[in-house]
Amino acid sequence: MNLKDDNTIVCRCADVTLGEIKNVIRKGYTTLDEIKRLTRAGMGQCQGKTCRNLLMQIIAHELKISQTDIELSRLRPPSVTIPLELLVKGDTNED
Repeated sequence: MNLKDDNTIVCRCADVTLGEIKNVIRKGYTTLDEIKRLTRAGMGQCQGKTCRNLLMQIIAHELKISQTDIELSRLRPPSVTIPLELLVKGDTNED
């Protein structure tokens, strides 16, 4: 990845650019979780499958550290809705 062109799209789902990521890192936000919360990178439809490694490369490059030194973000899979009816009825197997 070209880490010089700030207009390069890093997260296609949320349309986040390299420049936006760099600006957040330079403000002191250096973890994947912080960057995700501030830029929405990695929170789109793919849930970071396409941009997570790119984010780690950028963080490592900007902080001049190894990617292995970067704390991984917490994975929170999307929740699945359930019908309210299931909650209201409760357990029908009463002892």
